[in-house]
Amino acid sequence: MPGKRDNSHYQFLAKKWTNRHRELQSKIFTQHEEAFKWLADNSKQFVVGSLAGILLLTSPVLDKIPQSLSSAAAQVKTIDKKVFLVYDLRNVLPNEVRPLTPDEEKNVSEILSRSFDFSIQTELEGKRLNTTYGIIGQEQHLAKYPGDNMFTHFDNSNEAEKYWSYGMAPGLGAWGYFADSSGALTKKDIDREKYYIAVQTFLAPGFDSNPKAYTDFFKYRKMLVVNPQNGKAVVADIADAGPSPWTGKQLGGSPEVMSYLERFDGSQKGAVLYFFIDDPNDTIPLGPVNL
Repeated sequence: MPGKRDNSHYQFLAKKWTNRHRELQSKIFTQHEEAFKWLADNSKQFVVGSLAGILLLTSPVLDKIPQSLSSAAAQVKTIDKKVFLVYDLRNVLPNEVRPLTPDEEKNVSEILSRSFDFSIQTELEGKRLNTTYGIIGQEQHLAKYPGDNMFTHFDNSNEAEKYWSYGMAPGLGAWGYFADSSGALTKKDIDREKYYIAVQTFLAPGFDSNPKAYTDFFKYRKMLVVNPQNGKAVVADIADAGPSPWTGKQLGGSPEVMSYLERFDGSQKGAVLYFFIDDPNDTIPLGPVNL
């Protein structure tokens, strides 16, 4: 029977891996610093706006690129594509975590739409959140149906071993249970809880003027949540409201969301981008998404 455990060894290994990943990214940028500087000064000459696009251009253009960038181009197949996303975002995001300006949001949504190949929007149906760039904090599991508890919550022993220690929230999510009973539980219900986020719906511009319309809009609304430091992204759904402004955080993530985004350091929080996904036909599945 799984129990609350000391996961310090796991966190130590995870933190060590994360640091190594960041060192590799930093090494790539350092080795090709001159090329990246050239790119920043000359990128307006090209139709594409990212390093990945430049590297995939035809040979006549590559002939004009400095030797150091040509060397980087030769390595493109061996470099994690998330590095390009990190680079693109680094060029448009402010140094501090704050609400983005309209121009910054436009640039970020274009980068994300291009990178993940689906429509990423700041606003849908005339509604938006109070910010698209904020600090995410650790949340607990939510009960999926009446009677759900830590012994019934997980699909398998591996998930229980990894996520048991985060516990279950004492209350329900903003929309109540995900299903009426364990027998009525669907794969979509399971994923909605597994990959949920809590956002400050109550601070959305216009919320007070029509709470019901906004509540209906936000219920299980899909969002792309991106860690701009490592390029990892999750398609999540809004299943809870919060956190309170006094916490200094703008949103919360399920244990599975936080783990995949690698927001599991000692503070259990960090900066993320979170934008609406325009998916009217519900074709984009919840969960981790790769470039």
